[in-house]
Amino acid sequence: MRHPIDPKIDCVFKALLGTEDNRGLLIHFLNAVLGTDLPAPVVEVEILNPFNEREFIDDKLSIVDVKARDGQGRIYQVEIQLLVLPDLPARILYGWADLYSAQLQSGKDYGALKPTYSIWLLGEDLRPAVPEYAHHLRMRDEQGRSLIDHGGIWLLELGKFAAKQGVGEDVDTELKRWLRFFTEGERLDESELPTWMQTEEMRQAMSTLKGFSEKEREYHAYQSRQNYLRQQRSIQRHLDELQVAEEQARAAAEQARAAEQQARAAEQQARAREELERAEKDAALQREAAALAEIERLQRLLADRPGAE
Repeated sequence: MRHPIDPKIDCVFKALLGTEDNRGLLIHFLNAVLGTDLPAPVVEVEILNPFNEREFIDDKLSIVDVKARDGQGRIYQVEIQLLVLPDLPARILYGWADLYSAQLQSGKDYGALKPTYSIWLLGEDLRPAVPEYAHHLRMRDEQGRSLIDHGGIWLLELGKFAAKQGVGEDVDTELKRWLRFFTEGERLDESELPTWMQTEEMRQAMSTLKGFSEKEREYHAYQSRQNYLRQQRSIQRHLDELQVAEEQARAAAEQARAAEQQARAAEQQARAREELERAEKDAALQREAAALAEIERLQRLLADRPGAE
């Protein structure tokens, strides 16, 4: 290819899974990710928001997820997110809930609702404390019993997968094949594809990358999106640095306030000790004066006794 193409760039991602020409790739990808979680494999889909390269050239904020419906009415959403922002979990859940509830048009009842499956490929770790790279999130109780089997959310953390997948390791599932393509696709040479890429679907996926590499308009769209995402990453890093600086300044201010409070408390304790010592000194002086007065009184009594000289 003339230029290396990263399949994780959103316009490439959507071209891979969101065009009519690649509808077979979307079907293969859905079955690879969802597997036995589906009551029956996906055999046909209607892409609800197909890829349009003009959108990515003219509108940097165009919708980049893939939405589809299969022959049984099940709904699918596939999206890639390279930056993991603090509000991403809420966004993921809201997106699934919005897609699920949008099925109920006027006059329809709840029986019309179909399972909805939301798949997110993440460029950064969303759950860093959890070692697994694949997460299936569904509505279940503490015993694992489902409230209703109406799909759910699938998260795939590409960084964790790349760390676990050793060089030369066999690809033993279609899910791993896809994840490896997304993590290594930019470095692949179409003239010398590795063994794990020697399938009809992967060759078709490489053909899509080649289109972005060699066709001027598609490569322009790719560069435009790549530059936009670089700017977003730069802005996010700057915001993260500002947040860290703000948190450090807040922590320093809190430490200063704590030190001031400690100093004030120490000053109050010292003042209290000083007042106690003063009170004890005054009490001692009073006791001494009372003792002297008692001595004088006794001396006067002795002096006033008969026979005293």
